[in-house]
Amino acid sequence: MPQSPLEIRHLQTLLALAEGGTLAKAADRLFVTQSALSHQLKLLERHYGVSLFERNTKPLRFTQGGTRLLNLAREVLTMTADAEREIAQWVSGRTGELRVAVECHTCFDWLMPAMDEFREHWPEVELDLISGFHTEAIALVEQGLADFAVIHDKPPRRAGIATEHLFSYETLAIMSPKHRYTEKAYLQPKDFVSEVLISYPVDDEMLDVVRHFLAPKGIRPKRRNAELTVAILQLVASGRGIAALPEWSVKPYLDRGYVVGKPLGAKGLRCELHAAIPESLAAKPFMRDFVEKVREVSL
Repeated sequence: MPQSPLEIRHLQTLLALAEGGTLAKAADRLFVTQSALSHQLKLLERHYGVSLFERNTKPLRFTQGGTRLLNLAREVLTMTADAEREIAQWVSGRTGELRVAVECHTCFDWLMPAMDEFREHWPEVELDLISGFHTEAIALVEQGLADFAVIHDKPPRRAGIATEHLFSYETLAIMSPKHRYTEKAYLQPKDFVSEVLISYPVDDEMLDVVRHFLAPKGIRPKRRNAELTVAILQLVASGRGIAALPEWSVKPYLDRGYVVGKPLGAKGLRCELHAAIPESLAAKPFMRDFVEKVREVSL
């Protein structure tokens, strides 16, 4: 099929004809001459090989072919107006889309409250959480599938991606109150040699305790996986092994004495979370507020 000659101005002409009822009124609505409108209509009729409206009828009456294009004009012009309005709001920083991806199981404990508070201040921003756990959340930002990715550690510089430090936290060794290590002031890497490390079902490099604490010493303990934090804690409490989790994610269980937490190393294991954001969105007011809200709520 030959390339369509349809342009927005043609659709506007069809709509003006339907609303005005005559060629003269349509021309007045569009601030053009009647001859210009006639030229547009003849161009379309030659292309489609059909008359768009019945001649010498008042008000003007569209043919079947003309009615089909008129319906198209209404749909397209409505969608165009909506899109232009949203873009104008987006440019002003009052609205937009914010798709969040995470690569840590425990992030939801602080992320959901932050999202709830953000919605109260930015109801026009479409805030959405990309379902599932993502081992390469920053890749979703690069692919245009996410607008805010929560990641461990500051990544190397990537074209088109801005990063923000969110907050630091301590990862603790978690064990049963009856475990023999409860008498220790802190755990050393060698203490894990004969232990089972209970963790989420992710690769070693995704675990802070492995990447920053055990692997540098060449220690690879046996692993047992569980999908949920509560399941990990149940296994730990029943003496099946040791876990290593962010303090915020287990604080209620530590306070109740359900499990015991110990520092990893004499100085403790401090870890960091960062956000990866498209550079085109990094300075948007709603994005700046979301970053601050995450920091505020998490701390």
